[in-house]
Amino acid sequence: MNVFDWLSHMGIPEVDNFDIVEVKFKGGRKEYYRNVDFLSLTTGDPVVVDVPSGHHIGYVSLQGELVRLQMQKRKIRNDDEILRIYRVANQKDMEKWGEAQNREIPTLYRCRQIVEELGLKMKMSDIEYQADNSKATFYYSADDRVDFRELIKVLAGEFRIRVEMRQISLRQEAGRLGGIGVCGRELCCSTWLVDFKNVSTSAARYQNLSLNPGKLSGQCGRLKCCLNYELDTYMDAIKDIPSIDRPLQTESGPAKLQKTDIFRKLMWFSYNNDNDWHSITCERVKEIQAINEKGKKVFTLQYNEASEIEDLAAKSTRELELLDKKFASSSPKRKKKPRPQNRNSGGNRNQQASNKPDSKPNKPERQQNTPQSANQGPRPVGDQPKKRRNNKNRNKPKNPEANSGQTASPQSQQPKAQNASPKRQNVQKPKGNDGNAANINSGGAKPKPQGKKKFPPRKNQGPNPTKPENE
Repeated sequence: MNVFDWLSHMGIPEVDNFDIVEVKFKGGRKEYYRNVDFLSLTTGDPVVVDVPSGHHIGYVSLQGELVRLQMQKRKIRNDDEILRIYRVANQKDMEKWGEAQNREIPTLYRCRQIVEELGLKMKMSDIEYQADNSKATFYYSADDRVDFRELIKVLAGEFRIRVEMRQISLRQEAGRLGGIGVCGRELCCSTWLVDFKNVSTSAARYQNLSLNPGKLSGQCGRLKCCLNYELDTYMDAIKDIPSIDRPLQTESGPAKLQKTDIFRKLMWFSYNNDNDWHSITCERVKEIQAINEKGKKVFTLQYNEASEIEDLAAKSTRELELLDKKFASSSPKRKKKPRPQNRNSGGNRNQQASNKPDSKPNKPERQQNTPQSANQGPRPVGDQPKKRRNNKNRNKPKNPEANSGQTASPQSQQPKAQNASPKRQNVQKPKGNDGNAANINSGGAKPKPQGKKKFPPRKNQGPNPTKPENE
């Protein structure tokens, strides 16, 4: 409730200084008193002022030329009815006032009990004791007129004090009690708002607010005072918004108004109460209304005729074609780089293709010719055989009897179990001269006696030395 004195730093002569001071009391109540003795006062000083039938203590809230402006705003006359300031409150005055303030809450509770006993339809909100402890003011709120003559007699006889009853509105009650609003700040009525203007629901309609009483009402139970703050701005902006008395007539159906953005000058319509809303400007709405007054309908809310949509589609198609031509001419074609050929592998591939027989040899024959290829010397780099994984199914011959132009060797006539991969068989070669090796390669090796099948040992292991070979 304090007002900033923006004239305090200006060089105003002290002779012409305004002698009336604004004093604040409990609950934000402010009154004006004359500084007859020209006391040097500052904002916040406790002063003893003259009141009817006694004295009271308040705090200085404003002084100087701003007090004159406040009095003109509240329409208070500068006449002899303005009371005076006695002195600056001392320690004894403050102690006596503290004792009177301690009686306020117990008196309030007892007063509410008496009101319930008498059956009066009124609500006691606050009590203010005078600093000299000779008078108490009871603030109450009621919807109808209340006969409280019997209540005054009971209160005066019980508390031994002069009683004054003062009726206040619900907004003034909220200002005296104080609180925090939904905006997160202290209530306007308890900080700076003095004049309470009437607030109606039309202010919420002009601002396109939902008419929800829980959101529009404040702590006092009435409509929020802040609904009037921006009402003038909305009233000026509404002048350019056309009034919609009936739906707009289009070939797609009647378009009804759903929403209006006052400051952006946009209006949303829907066809046949659909969920799809279409926004158009206020100028377009006025144009459609003028066409409907002539008894004609527009094609859609955006276009008057169907030809306009076709022209727009053709225009967009032309723009896309121009963009395609632009980017096609600007971007050069990329030449494909030739892949590097492996010279060594290329020649070897041709040689392998020429030396490749018509029919694929069997895998066991390739493995039998490995010792013969070892005698021919080292192979070139490109002719190195590829490493293959030891797969059980890959080493099994599909057709062991098919040989292209070669006689069947005794090894090929052995059962399938003996034609297993030599990689898995660690058979000890017979020690002898080179001629023995040649005889083996030429197929002159003696066949082993056919008895029980001999399974190959595990990988990287030799034959079991404990068991004889004939088992």
